[in-house]
Amino acid sequence: MTDEVVKSVMIVGGGAAGWLTAAVIAAEHCAHSEEGLEVTVVESPNIPIIGVGEGTWPSIRDTLRRIGIRETEFIRRCNASFKQGTRFDGWRDGSSGDSYFHPFDPPPGPDEVDMLALWRAAPAGAPFAQAIGCQAALCLAGKAPKQKTTPEYAAVVNYAYHLDAPAFANLLREHCVRRLGVRVVPDDVVGVETDEAGFVRTLNTRRHGALQSDLYIDCTGSRALLIGDALGVKAKDVSHILFNDRALALHVPYMDENAPIASQTTGTAMGAGWIWDIALQSRRGVGYVYASGCESEEDARAELASYLRRVSPPSGANAEDARLIRFSSAYRETPWVRNVVAVGMAQGFVEPLEASAIVMVELSARMISDTLPARRTMMQRAAERFNARFAYRWERIVDFLKLHYALSRRAEDYWRAHAERETWPARLAGLLEQWRFDPPSREDFTDALEIFPAASYAFVLYGMGFETARRPLRRRKDDPRRVARHLSEIAARGEKFLGGLPSNRELIDHALTNGLMRV
Repeated sequence: MTDEVVKSVMIVGGGAAGWLTAAVIAAEHCAHSEEGLEVTVVESPNIPIIGVGEGTWPSIRDTLRRIGIRETEFIRRCNASFKQGTRFDGWRDGSSGDSYFHPFDPPPGPDEVDMLALWRAAPAGAPFAQAIGCQAALCLAGKAPKQKTTPEYAAVVNYAYHLDAPAFANLLREHCVRRLGVRVVPDDVVGVETDEAGFVRTLNTRRHGALQSDLYIDCTGSRALLIGDALGVKAKDVSHILFNDRALALHVPYMDENAPIASQTTGTAMGAGWIWDIALQSRRGVGYVYASGCESEEDARAELASYLRRVSPPSGANAEDARLIRFSSAYRETPWVRNVVAVGMAQGFVEPLEASAIVMVELSARMISDTLPARRTMMQRAAERFNARFAYRWERIVDFLKLHYALSRRAEDYWRAHAERETWPARLAGLLEQWRFDPPSREDFTDALEIFPAASYAFVLYGMGFETARRPLRRRKDDPRRVARHLSEIAARGEKFLGGLPSNRELIDHALTNGLMRV
């Protein structure tokens, strides 16, 4: 490999992953100018983008702002709605009232007051999330995360979005081509040629012939044409930890155009999996994620039908119309090999719980952009850094998702199998033992950009009924006066927001009609 300047990046595969990656890199590296990086997307015209409603993380707001898309345009084009977290129904034991929240707003600062001290001082019976913050109450009331006069991407309480994935990909594509200088090649890749060192030399396409670039980014989904087929990089299977491998997905219409739009994703536990319910502007995306080793497709459709009758009886949605999606929970520990980087499902996928898919694309694109080597001889060092960071992130995602299942006391075989310690990752098992005596701490998670920080683990732990022993000695942040002051501030903030924030539907309608305030 020669010591040539890296002048071009070629992204193979469109969709949300390909176009979001292109946008992040092109915006940062001035692809629109003659002196900037050349960014090309090779997109097959024969592969449709499939989506039933996607959840995102709050980081998406900064990503959209950085690549130059207005929030108003995003909401109008992507059937988007505001998301403030996730509600989990029936995961603990399936009894009446079994429900907890994982909100996006963090608890009070860990240096100021202990979150367990807050919870223990709250009124008896108060759920953990409701005791230490007000966002769960806002979700229960269907409130939006900000006012109509709040500027674009600014927040009163932290938020992300639900969105229509195909519409999002189309918006990104248009933005990349028209404003960011990204070149698009509509074609199918029919072959990949490598040199004697194993670097990709050319992509052979059906109509445009051989295409060349300095760095190739594989966004071809589960097909993994470059990282898997061409370079032979295997994925690490984690299906012995996370059992789900099927999903039945469909669109569910609202009863009328004024129906409330939920402020959170709702995940409802079922006999052999769980159901997502994602509220968009004009419809809901609903899907049953389950383990085929524990339940047949026929029985899964019956469970989905039961859910639809319970939560949306007049909608006319039929479980028999749901599309069957097969997937495996696996990821590549070395997603950057030589001059190929895998992003999106080509890098990995470990079921849709907690909406980690799009945020992993964001993080991957940002790191590629931030560490893009100036010369090809620096490629190996960039790959080593990227691989170390993302192997860690995938391990933490698996840990966090498993936590939702490991503490369940439901009686079905599926849930009992998840609760067996033999299926727990070793690091998670060690942390659960530690958390019997100390709550989750930022010292437990060392990455500067943790997807799921200590607070996220705490919301799931204590939502699932986990108990941490009281500390034998008092600390400054356990002081009753300090705790009482924070509880009073939380209550006052909640009362103010409940009275002053519009509903999710009202804010979305305002954005569609009048637009949100420019910064």
